[in-house]
Amino acid sequence: MSKLKNLSLRSSLIALVLFFIVTLLAVGAIAMQQLWSISQKQRAMYTETVMPLRVVVDAARQGATHFRRMYVYIWNTDPQARQNELRLNEDSEKSVLQARDRLLQEQDPALRALGGRLADTWTRYKAAVNNVKGLADRNDPTAMTVLHKDSAELHVAARNILMEAAKRQEELAHLDTEDAAAAVERTFWTLTALIVLCALIGMILGLSLVRSVMRRLGGEPAYAARIAQEVAKGNLGVRVQRRDGDDTSVLANMEAMRANLARLVSQVRQTSESIATGATQISTGNSDLSQRTEEQAANVEETAASMEQMNATIKQNLDSVQTATQLAGSASQAAARGGEVVGNVVSTMDQISASSRKIVDIIAVIDSIAFQTNILALNAAVEAARAGEQGRGFAVVASEVRALAQRSAGAAKEIKQLIGDSVGNVQTGSQLVSEAGSTMTDIVTQVRRVADLIGEIGAAAQEQGQGISQVSDAINQLDQTTQQNAALVEESAAAAASLNEQAATLVKLVSVFQLGSEESAASHAAPATTPGAVHAPRQPHARPAATSPAHAPAQAPARVSASAPAAAVPTAAASAAAASAGSAGSAGPAGSAGAASAAAPLAGTASAGASQTGGASAAATSAAATSTPAAPTASAQAAPRVAAPARATARPATPKTAAGRAASATDARTPRRPRPSVSAPPPPAPRGKPAEDDWESF
Repeated sequence: MSKLKNLSLRSSLIALVLFFIVTLLAVGAIAMQQLWSISQKQRAMYTETVMPLRVVVDAARQGATHFRRMYVYIWNTDPQARQNELRLNEDSEKSVLQARDRLLQEQDPALRALGGRLADTWTRYKAAVNNVKGLADRNDPTAMTVLHKDSAELHVAARNILMEAAKRQEELAHLDTEDAAAAVERTFWTLTALIVLCALIGMILGLSLVRSVMRRLGGEPAYAARIAQEVAKGNLGVRVQRRDGDDTSVLANMEAMRANLARLVSQVRQTSESIATGATQISTGNSDLSQRTEEQAANVEETAASMEQMNATIKQNLDSVQTATQLAGSASQAAARGGEVVGNVVSTMDQISASSRKIVDIIAVIDSIAFQTNILALNAAVEAARAGEQGRGFAVVASEVRALAQRSAGAAKEIKQLIGDSVGNVQTGSQLVSEAGSTMTDIVTQVRRVADLIGEIGAAAQEQGQGISQVSDAINQLDQTTQQNAALVEESAAAAASLNEQAATLVKLVSVFQLGSEESAASHAAPATTPGAVHAPRQPHARPAATSPAHAPAQAPARVSASAPAAAVPTAAASAAAASAGSAGSAGPAGSAGAASAAAPLAGTASAGASQTGGASAAATSAAATSTPAAPTASAQAAPRVAAPARATARPATPKTAAGRAASATDARTPRRPRPSVSAPPPPAPRGKPAEDDWESF
């Protein structure tokens, strides 16, 4: 019985439904079996009693018809008519024989006996009829007499047997009908008893199930629905009435749920207020971060523009160097060609000098020939003088030859003198051309050296241009990243504002729930942190020191927030000096010098602030010097911004840069509100309560 009580509601309902289904199936099976039995009896009565009765009655009628047709057969002498009567009598005989066979097959002994008597009587009747038929065929006038005498009694006896069989079959049909009626009555009372019994058992089980359901619910379902509606409306102060000692019913669990839900809503209300406060802080911080990111984006954009101008200048210088390289190459080629021409001139002058020397030799030969010719002419003249009158013509020829030899000697002398002068000039020109060739060689060497130097300058300028291009690309990427960061910061600010609105909405939604007196007292006993409490904002991580001592720039400290008090300036200076010292230790001597130089203006500003703020500033400075490691990060926001060095070429400020500087100036002039702190999460629920009031166990 205890197991039945421990069944679930679902199992109980299933068991009850299964019981009714099994009962219905049992009653239906019994009814179907009884109906099937009655149907079989009715079918047997029809096939075994009614049908044989019809056959017997039909056989009696056909037997009487058979006897009457014999009268017609005797009186009608037409052969065709007699054949028709015989054919009809054959059908009647078949009916009688069928009735005989059916009676012989009956299970009732009386019917079988009647069947035997019918067979014997019909055989004798048939023999008498055949005798009458033979007489009629011979047209014997005694045929009618013989028919009345021999066949009439047998016909009446056969008909009486058939009528007796029909009466017996009627009695059997009546007995079968009485049996069927009795079976129907038994089925009726059996089904009635089963239905009443199942109804009683179902009523008992239903009442037990109702009691079990009410015990499990703990009350009326309408009352539970009303409690659920009150909780759904947000009224968590409603109390659930339950029986004494009821700790397991639905209403008891609903009461535990209401109590735990009320406590949970109280904690959610406190947490939502804390979330709203934190969302306000995040929104304010994101607004400041968005403004600073926009200023940084403007500065990066200005730097990118300067790098683009520098890149353009480097490209222009590279083009000029390439042009100078081309001109130097052209000059080198021209000087080389000039050297080749001078070399050719020297070769030509040497050839001219050699030719002049050959001409001098030829002229010497000509002079020698003229001298010999003059001597020969002189000898011829002497011989002509000796010959007298006969040698006068020869003397004239000799004088002419002598004159010609003298002229040739004079011309050769002049030519020799001219050739000598020409040879001297050629030697002087050759010497000058040799000196010019040496000079051109030196010029070609110097021009090639200048071309090499210009090529090196061009390569260096090209490398410098590539470096500037890489720096420009890096700055452009930094600009894009900064702009993306600015966009992300704006989105974060919008998300923080949305979070603030949603937190306020959450507080408003949670305020819909109405708590009871105990939960309200517990809620006021542990309030959230005061929204006006100011906590130190989250600080950025310290920047890593430069790895190269030669190129390690001084780290620019962060600017002083306008909302920071004057006492925070010495603290920021001390923190910046500590951060600079830490970065200098990791960057080496050069890094130490850069950090010291970067920290020097901070120290000056800090000292000025300390002199203005007096003892409070000194106390803040000493507190910052002995603070936890969070002090350097706090100084990153409190330290003033170091002014960037002046550019070599002043450029007009872009509108975005001007807007950013104006925003920075406005930010520096506008005091900021102290940020409220995010309250701590509510304390955990006290332990030691019953399990039914524990939300998680519920």
